[in-house]
Amino acid sequence: MVILIEIVLVLALVALGVNFLFRGRREAKRAALIEQRVSAYMQTIRREGGNPELAAMTDTELRDVLTASARNLRAQSERKWYLILGGAILAFLAAIVVATQDGTRGFGIAIVVSALVLYGLNEFLGRRMREPLTARGIDVERLRVE
Repeated sequence: MVILIEIVLVLALVALGVNFLFRGRREAKRAALIEQRVSAYMQTIRREGGNPELAAMTDTELRDVLTASARNLRAQSERKWYLILGGAILAFLAAIVVATQDGTRGFGIAIVVSALVLYGLNEFLGRRMREPLTARGIDVERLRVE
């Protein structure tokens, strides 16, 4: 059993190393996709003219605002993902601690409660990161790059 755990840990370290090596290529593709989305969204803003504040900006200003918004959205999304992942790990460990005292029923209750808390946290953080952009009249879904 110990050998199996060691093999899994070595494979995980190799996977992390390969992921680190190819990170630059993935980031370059993501940056190119962000630029394409920003250009398309700029054309839509100019064509529709729905938001006078955005339509009044020059192309350079609008490109800067949209690119910065897309990058901030990506950074906040990554931050949210790490927070939810850490919360899930903590919730699982807390459920194990509860299970040692109350058994399977306590484990189930702790998992359900933690899932509800994590769902609420995910919704709160998601709305909080979209709120400043929608206040400026920027459509978040047009800038999102997964």
